[in-house]
Amino acid sequence: MSKRNLALIGATIVSIIYGLTFTIAKDVMPKYVQADGFILMRVGGSTILFWLVWLFTRLPETVRKERIERADFPRIIWAAFFGVALNMLSFFKGLTLTSPISASVIMVSTPMIVLVLSAIIIKERMRKRMVFGIVLGLIGTAFLILYGKSVGRATNASLGNFLVFVNASSYGLYLVLVKKLMDKYNAFTFVKWVYLIGFLMVLPFGWDDFYAVKWALLPMDIYWKIGFVVVFSTFLTYLLNLLSMKELKPTTIAVFVYLQPVFATVFAISLGKDELTLVKIISAIFIFTGVYLVTQKKA
Repeated sequence: MSKRNLALIGATIVSIIYGLTFTIAKDVMPKYVQADGFILMRVGGSTILFWLVWLFTRLPETVRKERIERADFPRIIWAAFFGVALNMLSFFKGLTLTSPISASVIMVSTPMIVLVLSAIIIKERMRKRMVFGIVLGLIGTAFLILYGKSVGRATNASLGNFLVFVNASSYGLYLVLVKKLMDKYNAFTFVKWVYLIGFLMVLPFGWDDFYAVKWALLPMDIYWKIGFVVVFSTFLTYLLNLLSMKELKPTTIAVFVYLQPVFATVFAISLGKDELTLVKIISAIFIFTGVYLVTQKKA
């Protein structure tokens, strides 16, 4: 199997994990852990895992001896800010102010943002096929999220929607920023620094909520769900995205955002919490067609 196909499989696995995460994280927040405290757990736990992997696994000697050039640390700091701190904090805060449906619709603007930023920052060519695929996926995702659902209660929809858009823009910029680092370094060489710096950034915001957690009162299944979000939804997904980016463009990685609501719907149907309808089938066809158009290599 080619490296590109492996990268596409990795990006698909990330979408599947994120599709599961929304349901699992809702069981934890805010009943047992407040949003900022949960973010501190995610970032802190993943930081420990990245450093443990780098220190104690048998990575190639060339990776262990690889060092970040001083000139690249500003880019790593910005990557930590946009990809870890601002990305997570703005999304969870925005989600508490607006409805999940509105947040989901805004999140699927990420591929559009990445397409524009890639054209500006790394001079990626905006081919018509890719633009058409992204628009097709956007239409399918919007129908899938909006159809048959109520808007829900929102305490401050305007501010919440703005923060979610900040999250989408932040993640898009992060994908573009780390592309140049991926072209230059092994993923483990810099991701441990991205998360360590990101952890220091979120620490002041999440410490009070983390300190307030009643650990002795948490049911065992909540511990498992927190572990899932830390190990799979944060550590593994960020690592897979970085490894996939060795072979794929930021725009291609971003378009996999469209698959997340599809997988979330599949899980909901399998658990008996949703039902299969014609609109959902048509939406899925639009989304998978859009992803296919974007992920195809130029002849």
